[in-house]
Amino acid sequence: MCTFNLPNTKEEVPVHLTSDLAQEQLISFPAFKNWISTLQHSLSTQQNQSHAFHSAPYKLRSIEIQSVDFFGGKRIGFIKLKAEVSNDKGEKLPGSVFLRGGSVGMLLILQPDDVSSNSEDEKHVILTLQPRIPAGSLCLAELPAGMLDDVGTFAGGAAKEIEEETGLQVPAKELVNLTALALSSATSDNEEHLQQGVYLSPGGCDEFVPIFLWQKRVPREQMKEWQGKLTGLRDHGEKITLMLCPLKEVWRQGGRDAKVLAGWALYEGLRKEGKI
Repeated sequence: MCTFNLPNTKEEVPVHLTSDLAQEQLISFPAFKNWISTLQHSLSTQQNQSHAFHSAPYKLRSIEIQSVDFFGGKRIGFIKLKAEVSNDKGEKLPGSVFLRGGSVGMLLILQPDDVSSNSEDEKHVILTLQPRIPAGSLCLAELPAGMLDDVGTFAGGAAKEIEEETGLQVPAKELVNLTALALSSATSDNEEHLQQGVYLSPGGCDEFVPIFLWQKRVPREQMKEWQGKLTGLRDHGEKITLMLCPLKEVWRQGGRDAKVLAGWALYEGLRKEGKI
């Protein structure tokens, strides 16, 4: 096992690696870079006298890498680690972390083009039905989504995932970032610099998901063709079936997927405020 001290820290923070992971690989892994930067900034806010932990601030003491999953043999996919974060009283914060980085979710709303454009009538949301082994499911209904790769922008990543999972080609400029819109109007004195996304399981995972909206008016016959269409990168093991769900029912039909509920809530809230 190799150990090194985390760069750019005032106090030594030893990082213990697994035998299959090099220091350079870890330091350059985008999910690790985002996570450690966010955590270090949040810890620095304890210097403010109004912070709840100011009198007994917590510090990052050490990081132990427990396991690594590689994609394609070389590229890091997931990392499981244990971070020791404690104060001088010996009080510790839970530090088991599953690093996978950001993803993008897409709320794709279709409406027949023979319905009034000023109406919410007959709007449908595209859901994907696909196997999710961690959930023990072979047919989980959820918003189209995917991990962020090196695509330059969140919108570019969303457009790429839309095409891969649904076959629809959507110009990135037509996507509306619902999460950014909502957060821009939120009032908070919080000094933390968190990612602009929905955290799905912050008690154990760093994953954050910005939700993008794309609305399209299409012929009825086209909507019928998309219902039940098989999509996804079949040669990569993706077995995806499309489902068109009435917008007014999506919170119920997709209620097991946090991305569905987040997208629906953001859409309804922003629409009521006249922002979309």
